Amino acid sequence: KMGFLYKALVTYQKAYELNPDDPDIIINLGLLASKFNMTDIAKKLSQKYIDRCPDAPVGYNNLAFLLSMEDKADEAIELLRSAIMRLPEEPMLWNALAIVLMEEGRTEECKVFSREAIRLNPKKSEYYHNLAFAYTYAAKMREAISLCNEALENVTDPVERLESIYLRGTCRLNLGELEEGFKEYAIHNKPLFRCHVEYIINVPKWEDEPLAGKRILAVTEQGLGDEIMFANIFSDLQRAVGPEGKLVIAATDRLIPLFKRSWPAAEVYAYDDRKISNRDGDLQVRLFPFLKTVSAPACYAPQTAFLAHFRKRVEDFPHQAYLKPDPARVEAFRARLNEGGNEPVVGICWRSMLLAMKRSKFYSRLTDWEPILKTKGVRFLNLQYGDCEQELAQAETLFGIKIERMAGHDLTDDIDGNAALSAALDLVISAPTAVAATAAAVGTETWFLLSYNDWPQLGTDEYPWYPKTRTFVSKRFADWPDATARIADALKKFADSH
Repeated sequence: KMGFLYKALVTYQKAYELNPDDPDIIINLGLLASKFNMTDIAKKLSQKYIDRCPDAPVGYNNLAFLLSMEDKADEAIELLRSAIMRLPEEPMLWNALAIVLMEEGRTEECKVFSREAIRLNPKKSEYYHNLAFAYTYAAKMREAISLCNEALENVTDPVERLESIYLRGTCRLNLGELEEGFKEYAIHNKPLFRCHVEYIINVPKWEDEPLAGKRILAVTEQGLGDEIMFANIFSDLQRAVGPEGKLVIAATDRLIPLFKRSWPAAEVYAYDDRKISNRDGDLQVRLFPFLKTVSAPACYAPQTAFLAHFRKRVEDFPHQAYLKPDPARVEAFRARLNEGGNEPVVGICWRSMLLAMKRSKFYSRLTDWEPILKTKGVRFLNLQYGDCEQELAQAETLFGIKIERMAGHDLTDDIDGNAALSAALDLVISAPTAVAATAAAVGTETWFLLSYNDWPQLGTDEYPWYPKTRTFVSKRFADWPDATARIADALKKFADSH
């Protein structure tokens, strides 16, 4: 509990050697093993605990969690169903089953089991929070906010408190309640929040004071797609500091050329992310080595910290392209594309590069795109980064179509090139990834394929961050046939008009 995980692991290992049948030692050693990613050991210890204490719910709970993390949801569900038959009055088991079902996208079933967990223990904040998540997938944001409030009324753990405030903030954003929503969303920068990145910087943090005439540092954050989407705010910051001030941007190195061209009056540098490992785990830190050689800023903030100040209403979004691709590369890509014919060229991206159980449910497979890919009168160009050649070949064989590739171009690391390529296209259809963010931010018409109403829509049927977008949201969570059929209908009209 004090954070000395390695010392705890060593202590429990010694205790286990002395008393290998003690249930408390078994279950706690298993928990520690899972924290150190010793999954096989953790599973064996969880099973051993179940064998020793078959009427205690925690063993089933822990083993189900480990199975689900290995994408073995069916095994986890069956384990928990059997445990509930044995221990029907244990809310932990009902909640665990609800979580596994939610991770599988089975939200209606999830809600049933979450409600039962709450009935059995109405004072457990975690149960309200998990049910709130399920309601967000069903686009019932008011109900989700109410459940977050109930979670906060019962919460005792400070980490759980931050999680519920953050979730409530995203629900408010999904309803278009931007000012309060962005304030609560910014809580993800608190040190106790999951996946926290510690900034190693000796500069005061911006506290909503006037920016005119100041040298300020805005730091991009989260994943590449978010860094691009939240860059929507940089032009506002440039105007706010004025001619006497200076905007300094710290971003991932892949974005430096593109950001320098897009905001030529700003100074743009790369931050340096590191992982500091010790016996008690890993600490993610962000360093700013350029500050050794340039003038220190008066203040700094993560880029999302400025949103509550500059984006109080949806109408505050300018709906303008803000990334400026290299015009020479745009023309070079356009010339190469024109060699293939005069039909409109549509870029496609169907998933994130990093997929695991908790992420895969949000993304379609390329084989789900059959009605889109069979649309006549357009050409398709692959924009999916990472290893996807097998998926492309499978779709081409199944559907009898051709998906073009831009030979010699690195879709993973050449983001500046991706911006130019996107600008040369007529349309991009994509999951909510860095591909979609890049294309939309350079002004290319972009259609988002979504498994549910995502908070960056801000209560609209578009992504207000960009000038020309449409969203195609599954009527039921991850109901891809419904969404892809509607995209296919829209794409036919697009092709006919071009």
